[in-house]
Amino acid sequence: MKKKRILSMLAAAAVITTLFAGCGAKENPAPSTGGDSKPATKVKVGLVTDQGGVNDGSFNQSAREGIEKAAKELSIEALNPIESKQQDAYEPNLKTMSSTADLTVGCGFMMQQAIDNVSKQATDKKFLLVDAVVANPNILSVTFKEHEGSFLAGVAAAKTTKTGKIGFIGGKEGDVINRFESGFVAGVASVNKDMAKALMPKDDKTPGPNAIYVDSFDDQGKGYEAAKTLYNSGVDVIFHAAGGVGLGVFKAAKEMNKYAIGVDSDQAVTAPGYKDQILFSMEKKVGVAAYNTIKDLQAGKFDGGKHIELGIKEDAVGLAPTINPVVPKEATDLANKAKDMIKAGTIVVPGTRADLLKFTPVEIK
Repeated sequence: MKKKRILSMLAAAAVITTLFAGCGAKENPAPSTGGDSKPATKVKVGLVTDQGGVNDGSFNQSAREGIEKAAKELSIEALNPIESKQQDAYEPNLKTMSSTADLTVGCGFMMQQAIDNVSKQATDKKFLLVDAVVANPNILSVTFKEHEGSFLAGVAAAKTTKTGKIGFIGGKEGDVINRFESGFVAGVASVNKDMAKALMPKDDKTPGPNAIYVDSFDDQGKGYEAAKTLYNSGVDVIFHAAGGVGLGVFKAAKEMNKYAIGVDSDQAVTAPGYKDQILFSMEKKVGVAAYNTIKDLQAGKFDGGKHIELGIKEDAVGLAPTINPVVPKEATDLANKAKDMIKAGTIVVPGTRADLLKFTPVEIK
């Protein structure tokens, strides 16, 4: 009996020893996959739009597509975008996004002051500002030479119009939309000075009679009414630089059997219901800028505090691939010649009304 008791005690001791040995032992490591076995944290990127909204088929949509492309190809995490319907929503929306995102993309020149304020509070976060410049060390500012791409649109429009009357509809007045206007009018004038007369500004603050600003980037009704006014005056081609307002321009073109020129994105693709009315689009590659910024950030090469300006030389603006069959080949051929001349520096496109008024139309050859 005593012998059995001793054996039981020895067995129990062995079990306890084994348990403590197990607690102190290291687990076998997982098979190595190269480098640190801890999963890398995904870069989080979020878009805050201006008044045009995500589905404007234009400016904001291009930025969103660039972020979504990065999510697929670079394995970053694309956060749900935040739309800003009013200007006073910019700052709170940027704060909300930057509280989660590593990189917050702010689209639109009207966001300049808000992103300046927020970036100073969130110094550990990164920001991409499109269409304005803020020199804070955690902001990369990207602007475009919209006037260069718009010059090509003006050249092609002047070669396509049947009535010889061309219109322009802008969103909100400002340096950015004025660049679209100035470059476009210069392009028309370089093909036919008479066609450009009704588009020429009266002075550096007053657009010509066939250039209408609707003070909005999202009110499609204003775009519709402004377009009808121009079409009823004999205009048969309108170039819009107005974000979501452009969808109203396209609607008027469809109803009145006229034509329009899209902006920022290839709008025959992003607004397919109006593809028959869209002659072509002046593409501004906001999505490419967003994608490249994300790629650089992921590689540890974020250029905070810098301002990058992108134009024809960088292939950042120009005519989008989709060209309506009604556009004559000579129109696109001439636009391509103008593109080469701008690249070579032979044509210096005016980017302001003041420069447009001093611009001497050039022979494109």
